[in-house]
Amino acid sequence: MYVFKVNGVEHQEERDRNLLEYLRKELQITSAKEGCGEGACGTCMVLVDGKKHRACLLKLSQLDGKEVITVEGLSEREKQVYTWAFASTGAVQCGFCIPGMVISAKALLDQNLNPTRKDIKEAIRGNICRCTGYVKIEDAIEKAAWAFRENYVPVEEDRAWKVGEAMPRVDAKDKVLGVAKFVDDLSLPGMLYGAVLRSPVPRGLVKKIDVSEAKAMEGVEAVITWRDIPGKRIVGHLVQDWPVLVAEGEETRYVGDALALVAARDVHIAREAVKRIKVDIEELKPLLTPEEALAPDAPKIHPWGNKVEVKTHVKRGDVDEALAKSAHVVTRVYKTQRVDHAFMEPESALAEVVDDGIVVYTGGQGVYDENRQISAMLGIPAEKVRCITAMVGGGFGGKEDMSVQHHAALMAWITKKPVKLTWTREESLRVHPKRHPMTIEITSGCDEEGRLTAHRIRITSDTGAYSSLGGPVLQRACTHAGGPYKVPNIDIEGVGVYTNNPPCGAFRGFGVTQSAFAVEGNLNLLAEKVGISYWEIRWRNAIEPGDVMSNGQIAGPDVRLKETLMAAKEAFESSPYAGIACGMKNSGLGVGVPDVSRVRLEVRNGVVHIYTSAACMGQGIATMTTQIVSHVTGLPVSKIKHMPADTKLTPDAGTSTASRQTVFTGEATRRCAELLRQDLLDAGSLEALEGKDYYQEFDFKSDPMGSDKPNPVSHIAYGYATHVVILNQEGKLERYVACHDSGQPINIKSMEGQIEGGVVMGMGYALTEEFPTPGGYPVKKYGTLGLWRATDVPPIEVKLCYAKGGDVVFGAKGVGEISLVPPAPAIALAYKRFDGVERTELPLVGTPYDKRKQA
Repeated sequence: MYVFKVNGVEHQEERDRNLLEYLRKELQITSAKEGCGEGACGTCMVLVDGKKHRACLLKLSQLDGKEVITVEGLSEREKQVYTWAFASTGAVQCGFCIPGMVISAKALLDQNLNPTRKDIKEAIRGNICRCTGYVKIEDAIEKAAWAFRENYVPVEEDRAWKVGEAMPRVDAKDKVLGVAKFVDDLSLPGMLYGAVLRSPVPRGLVKKIDVSEAKAMEGVEAVITWRDIPGKRIVGHLVQDWPVLVAEGEETRYVGDALALVAARDVHIAREAVKRIKVDIEELKPLLTPEEALAPDAPKIHPWGNKVEVKTHVKRGDVDEALAKSAHVVTRVYKTQRVDHAFMEPESALAEVVDDGIVVYTGGQGVYDENRQISAMLGIPAEKVRCITAMVGGGFGGKEDMSVQHHAALMAWITKKPVKLTWTREESLRVHPKRHPMTIEITSGCDEEGRLTAHRIRITSDTGAYSSLGGPVLQRACTHAGGPYKVPNIDIEGVGVYTNNPPCGAFRGFGVTQSAFAVEGNLNLLAEKVGISYWEIRWRNAIEPGDVMSNGQIAGPDVRLKETLMAAKEAFESSPYAGIACGMKNSGLGVGVPDVSRVRLEVRNGVVHIYTSAACMGQGIATMTTQIVSHVTGLPVSKIKHMPADTKLTPDAGTSTASRQTVFTGEATRRCAELLRQDLLDAGSLEALEGKDYYQEFDFKSDPMGSDKPNPVSHIAYGYATHVVILNQEGKLERYVACHDSGQPINIKSMEGQIEGGVVMGMGYALTEEFPTPGGYPVKKYGTLGLWRATDVPPIEVKLCYAKGGDVVFGAKGVGEISLVPPAPAIALAYKRFDGVERTELPLVGTPYDKRKQA
């Protein structure tokens, strides 16, 4: 018998088991999250007799006579202070890591109410945050310490907020206190648990799937194979090429392919049943590189071949002639790596049959995309499928594809019982798409003054086993490959190639991170040949309003790239070990793809309810729309409520991708709010408008790839940035300055937090992160992905340079991705200036952060 306390309540248990599972399943304490299951991420952090521990590593037998404290067990004073501190500093984004951060903060502040910044970093070193870059979390802990020291009593502000102000996030309190519900926090009566059998080899011919032993297990309710799928057996975000379940007689294409599903009364039974399914599979030689897949005698991975449908070609002017006449020409080949999103929340979905339809609770990036694919798989009308988004614990593009949603729905449909399917972190790493590794050959020319004359660029992208977003990612890599510069002659070709590696898809930066590494590297080489500074060559070529961009679009009046260069100049010139890079990133889908967002406002019970399907993965959509409505109408936040994305209630706002939601959903929200404002003026009160409904949509028509227009409009807007990184004498990052033209901030703290988070993600991308798959098999755990911790991050300074005002959503532009574009090339240049070594592959070799040299 083990006797222990949890949040002051005594518990007695005879059976030894994992503490995290016990807290979540038996006590319904959901603030402690399972992020990795290996003690690496800190989302399950709890206090045991005042000391912090990772609950996923503890057994109940280790707690005999001890007391466990979770966020639910904090005093009311502590809850008040931590909520205020984290909300007011902008420390909360997706929120999945935040309860664990609060526990680590409490462990520190219980012992030391005057912590240094270094103390705070050390205190949260065991907690990973993938959203914020840690800066604002450290600010929050400093602020909480001050409040405790000074006996400050926070006061909640209920007022109208203006666009640009630092309005606290509307969901911050629930996320800090662990009240916010992510999918795995949900449960339903009679719920079953799902598990999935995956292919044991990257490429193999499935001859026989024997489920008899698994079906016979006590507690197993269903074992499902391809035969049981009532509708279409193939899904896909854009290209339908991904089997729900691989059939006998078919080939598997990577080790994440699903062969069978098990629904059981306990998750451990389900996972054990998966192990008892016998698969006769003939292992075939996998194609592991684009070169192997493009060989004339290579077997076809898909019936149509080994190339992704889209081959991108951007051409302007006469590149051959321009290069021949250039004063200086350089050619290099750059290579970037496969990287995992490492969002904090592993994929989870919960489905239940209701009447003659199905409801799916999801943590994805687009409920209407999920609705479409699930309805096709089940063979029922789309209106019979209701997808509802719970809180989403980070995405960064990695939750655009179908992952668990369709499998949970299929199991629920067949068993007629609720089914939850949550991936382990090992399964998440094995299955979901990554960032594309690319090989980029680039030849660049300039005149005697360093002004660019031409680029010839060839990009080869490994899109893995399935298309995912491989086509659009390649498009974006190509359309941005010239960088934010004036280049009169350009010839860019890109090809995406299927391999038997894990699929690659959408990832923050969306191909631009890869091509920027190449073009910025060549720009540095040209500067050296001309004999001008790295800053100067960027200044001479930077686009300004009215200039023709490398993709042919004419730069709009909102462009402030040169302002970001000026803002970065002093920092760059302050150190011999400084690196600099510029970047640009589109807002909106663009390139001729229909792009529309829709918003509905409803006045109900004296509150304005905002309905939109735009998924929030931490970027702050609920806060953005709420702040816009408050700004336009003058209503306090207490009179405004953002509703969850729900295909039954919320209009289709499109996928949360391409830095589009602030622009598209923000503008649709503004238009709705203007209608409401006018009615408020006429009616005199919100109560007089009870039951009123307002609907608006916003779309933008862009020109397709290959348009014959001399100056096609590729995207509605672009964000621009110049970043500077400074190394110390030991070659470690000492300081980082991020200067951004990302348009009018809707929420200043949210914009800063997005930039800081992207910068830190970019540091990892440049220096430590990679996801190798030798032989087609993933080998990394969460703790070995190379993710940056608070103790790794140098001071980050954000400078905003933007044009005030604008026709669309006050002049706002997307900021979610642009901050990840300049870090890698800026850091590469800093190391070149530090040790004289030119580096053309990521992650950079031979730096103090390079662990490979110790292997």
